[in-house]
Amino acid sequence: MVTIKYRAEIIPENCTGCQKCVWVCPTQAIEMKDNIAVINADICLGCRNCHGVCTTDAVTRLERDEPLVIKADIEGVSKEDIEALCKKAHLHPRQWHCMCTQTRVGEVAAVVLKGATTVEELTLKTGIRSGCTAYCQMMSMRLLEAAGHELTPPPKWGWYPTTANMWDNVSQDVIEQYPGYFLEEDKDVFRKVES
Repeated sequence: MVTIKYRAEIIPENCTGCQKCVWVCPTQAIEMKDNIAVINADICLGCRNCHGVCTTDAVTRLERDEPLVIKADIEGVSKEDIEALCKKAHLHPRQWHCMCTQTRVGEVAAVVLKGATTVEELTLKTGIRSGCTAYCQMMSMRLLEAAGHELTPPPKWGWYPTTANMWDNVSQDVIEQYPGYFLEEDKDVFRKVES
């Protein structure tokens, strides 16, 4: 669960229409109207990505009248289905999906199983990507791809293929080269799915 206390707002007279803020918004809350960025406050998670890329100080941060509380709805999704999707995605249901919101992979997997088909939907339904917006992107992509969804990045987003993790491609050569890192033991633990 995450509580969003802030939202972004555009200062129109400072906006140059560069659209950089549009390209970094994890919920696609920003669109351009008459060459000025406009933010949909209802789906802005206050992540500050837009603020970080704006070179003209056109983005400010305002406190919400009422905090926005987002919690993954896992009601009605079986533990077995969550574990099966996580295994297919090469993720453990108890590992952290988003450190910023303290959301576990299993919670996000449940939201995928309940019908989320895009990374943006996962963000809006779980609160992930409302902090650093970086760590949880790959795991979101892994879960969605494992569920059979074809992913298309929003325009101008630099999405990269999902990265390897302990479940994937740690070769025996690497394990033998670094015996003090307990890679074989980590692989064994990672593959166990126990709640």
